[in-house]
Order: sequence, then structure tokens, then C-alpha cells
Amino acid sequence: MSTQDQKVAVITGASQGIGADLVAAYRKQGYAVVATSRTIAPADDAGVLTIQGDISDPATAERVIAAGVERFGRIDTLVNNAGIFVAKPFTDYTQDDFAAVTGVNVTGFFRITQLAIEQMLAQGGGHIVNVTTSLVDNADARVPSVLASLTKGGLQSATKSLAIEYATRGIRVNAVAPGSVKTPMHPEETHEVLASLHPVRRMGESSDVTDAVMYLQNAPFVTGEILHVDGGMSAGH
Repeated sequence: MSTQDQKVAVITGASQGIGADLVAAYRKQGYAVVATSRTIAPADDAGVLTIQGDISDPATAERVIAAGVERFGRIDTLVNNAGIFVAKPFTDYTQDDFAAVTGVNVTGFFRITQLAIEQMLAQGGGHIVNVTTSLVDNADARVPSVLASLTKGGLQSATKSLAIEYATRGIRVNAVAPGSVKTPMHPEETHEVLASLHPVRRMGESSDVTDAVMYLQNAPFVTGEILHVDGGMSAGH
């Protein structure tokens, strides 16, 4: 059980990889955490509330925010980490691909962010972090990824729009745009090729993204920022 003085973070896509590391990072900072994903298991830590659900379903967002407020009394940070990445030539995408990617990357962001901001406004402030992809700004012919650009690109634009809309009301909104990161999303046999896409010739670690999110969390004068954590991809090739 949280006290009213303890801050609370909500993290989507929290069962593995970057999401699981974000749960640990926020706990280390003293936050209570509401962690959600389709398959997340109950937590042994009383400071972590886990909620299973498909974030593309608005009902999941409503359950997550309501349960977080009921358990901990407030919501201070939302990290929209859940995402689907499907790399295909444009004409090979199916309607199922489109529905799956837009469902998680856009619909999943939309409703939970609305609800979190409503709660933050009632409290007097808060922070949103959206996890996108460096490919939004740096298209690569070796990685055809229009659906990532369409959806995560929308999140980057929404990041700036929300940052300005709520700048005078105590809510900051930022994004982290990673390159390819070693997570369960990428099978080990793909790592060599993915490493070659980055000017530094290696993939990122989950901790690189977590460190970037924690920087933004603790940077009160930073809002509307798209922080690239991509081994130089955003600088050029």
C-alpha cells in the first residue's frame, strides 16, 4: 500500500525487456508501479500492482488507471512502452497487420493517456513518456517499416502537441526514440544484422533506454523532447 506522498508510475508492455527494466528502475527511485501487459504475472513486491490485459482494448486502460488510483491513490507518471513492430514491404502488409499495430501503438496510447492526464490534472501535475523508434526520423531501405513510421511517428507528433497543450498545467510529455535494442523482440540470430544498422556497430541495451527515461523523469525543465537513443542513427549513415 502506498502513502499519498509516494509517487506512482504506470508502465505498459511491462512483462519483459525494456518494460520489465522500467518497473525495476522506477521501484529503485521509490515509486509504486502499476505494470500491465497481456501476460504479466503477479508481483511479489507489494509496491508493484500487475494487471493483465490487451492495451489495444480501451477497457484495459480504464482498468489499469482505476486500479492504480484505488491501490495507490494517484498517478504521477505514465510510460507508454507497449509496442508492436512489423517490418515488411509496404504492399505485403495485411489488414491484420494494420489492425494489430495500430491497435497497440495508437489506440493503446490514446485511451490510457487520456485517463492518466485527467488524473494528473486533478493532482496538479505529472509526466508522460512515449517510447517510439528512431526509424520514424531516419527511414532505412534495409528495414521497410511503414507501419512503425505511421504509428510511432504519430506518437512523436502527439508528444510535442501534448507537451505544449499542458505546459502551463504541470504536465510534461516527452519521448524516447531507440534504435534496435537487445530484447526478446529480436531473436539472437538477427543481432549481427541489426547491430550493423547503427553507426556504432552494436545494438543498444535495455538499460540504455531505461536510463534515458529516468533522465527525462528527473529533468523538470524538459518537455516536448524526442530523445534519440540509437547509436548515432539519427545523426546519419
